[in-house]
Amino acid sequence: MNLLVATATPILIVIIYIYIKDKYEKESKRVLLVSFLLGAILSIVITTLLYVFFDLFLPLPDNYSILQQFVKAFFVVGLIEEFSKYIMVRYYAQPRKGFNEPFDGIVYAVMVSMGFAAVENLFYVLQGGIEVALIRAVTAIPAHATFAVLMGYYMGKAKFTNNRVKWNLIGLSLAVLFHGAYDFFLFIGFIPGISIGAFISLIIGIILSKRAIKAHQNISYFKDSKK
Repeated sequence: MNLLVATATPILIVIIYIYIKDKYEKESKRVLLVSFLLGAILSIVITTLLYVFFDLFLPLPDNYSILQQFVKAFFVVGLIEEFSKYIMVRYYAQPRKGFNEPFDGIVYAVMVSMGFAAVENLFYVLQGGIEVALIRAVTAIPAHATFAVLMGYYMGKAKFTNNRVKWNLIGLSLAVLFHGAYDFFLFIGFIPGISIGAFISLIIGIILSKRAIKAHQNISYFKDSKK
């Protein structure tokens, strides 16, 4: 029971934080729940299948090869995981009528990402125990949240422009970039002190995420109606 609480608590904190930040026009709780479940189920299934594919056709067996770890971080883990979340937002959330302001991109991307992170977190915590839960609560979970905010910012922008493909792909690319950078510095942890790069990338991601949230709040179509 303690492990489940430790697994779920940081996920809930992120969800509540983003829900509160959606100040002017709340999303349907049913749609948010579906988004979460899509991340927890379909994104995980897609990720697993793609990992199996890459393991078969593009094995990267040398854990001490910087080049292989670079490819693994950016073009395997980062790309696969963020793409699996992206398609849920792109094809479930973005076309919905309830997606009616740019901030909604952040909300839905975070919900999908937290669904994914919840399942991933559960696997790690069941293997590693409460210590892993505490570490991931302040590292991996905030990281997944920042990747989602950055992707969602541009997907929210995309919904209301004539360059939807461009802005959607920018959002996906930015999430992959930050996810890849975070993982890469951890994957090459055999180099003394290099892991600090993961935390630097996380801090930068958090700063940019806060700015992204503020920017979309400021241009909310419903801001004036709440005054």
